[in-house]
Amino acid sequence: MRAKGEGSIVKYYRKGVFSGWRASIMIGYNDQGKKQFKQFYAQTQREVKQKLEDYKRKMLLGTNNGNTLTLEKWFYTWITEFRSHDLKPKSYSRYIGIYHKYIEGSSLGRVKLGVLRTTHLQRYYQTLLDQGVTPSTIEQINTKLKTCLTEGERQGYIDKNYCKLVVLPKIKRDDKIHVLTKEEQDVFLIAIQGHEMEMLFITALATGLRLGELQALHWKDINFNTHEITVNKTLQKIPIYDKDKVVKYEVVEQRPKTKNSIRTVPVPSKVIDRLKDYKLLQQDIFNQAGVSSDYVLCDAVGVPYESKRPTRTLQRLLKELGLPVIKFHDLRHTYATRLFEKGVPPKTVQVLLGHADIDTTMNIYTHVMKDQKTQAVNCIDELF
Repeated sequence: MRAKGEGSIVKYYRKGVFSGWRASIMIGYNDQGKKQFKQFYAQTQREVKQKLEDYKRKMLLGTNNGNTLTLEKWFYTWITEFRSHDLKPKSYSRYIGIYHKYIEGSSLGRVKLGVLRTTHLQRYYQTLLDQGVTPSTIEQINTKLKTCLTEGERQGYIDKNYCKLVVLPKIKRDDKIHVLTKEEQDVFLIAIQGHEMEMLFITALATGLRLGELQALHWKDINFNTHEITVNKTLQKIPIYDKDKVVKYEVVEQRPKTKNSIRTVPVPSKVIDRLKDYKLLQQDIFNQAGVSSDYVLCDAVGVPYESKRPTRTLQRLLKELGLPVIKFHDLRHTYATRLFEKGVPPKTVQVLLGHADIDTTMNIYTHVMKDQKTQAVNCIDELF
């Protein structure tokens, strides 16, 4: 199945006998408003596909070497015609966002693809930097453009991907993460007793799951015998596009972005007991309301909480208690911090959190490791 705008390739027959392959692509409309197609024939599927790709490249460029095709036009064509069918909606949305905000109508976007050089990119990025755009955002722009131009290079539109040669501004990483101390966590857990989202906050602090992973939990994902939760999906609100326009939003379950995120997380026994009681209470509420839902952490009618609501609720509660106001994701950091404080090895923490590599874990939690190093030195103090 080929995406819209890519053309079609099918077998063709003459008098019922297979005669080869035919490629077809729409090239416009005639005076009567009917679609017009360009067709190609070959003995093999590979040959006809090559003919189609060659024609598409010439049709897009107009002339050789990209002398008439602008970066703006190529980026738009590439993302809407060639990538819309294989990118996840969230990723597609990020590419479209970069296009509208930083490529469309910009001085860089108007540069002809055939004459684009590192200087154009470097100058444009410096202009953005002067306008207050963060180095992190500039890095994202260059990453998206690099992917786009890699395909342009592969198809012969450009000779070199100059995004690879750009010197990007240094990103000042904020190594400080925000967590609740053990004492603050205890105060919070006591204060939320009986709250609608109590079980959501408890499960977050007890497992370190991301919000989308918590929202996607079904009761079948919890093994009450082994005291484990299986994480194999995430819930996301995604935009549905028609070309570059959002036509609606949908809440969908998706596979996690990386294979490391698919994991089994042990749950403390006390939390398992709380989940058992919560399940019975939830079932009573659903029965009274005539609701059928298998979601674990949801509202009274079985619908997962809207994505922004948990953070807003958390921050309001923390503010009322006079505690540091943190984001929902910081409950995940708090969970990891408790593990490090108890001496859990970094590699184990990495697996529990679903990080792709140990560096990610260590870079985030260096503040805890510093305290551990001090404690380690104090332990051998008596030797001297």
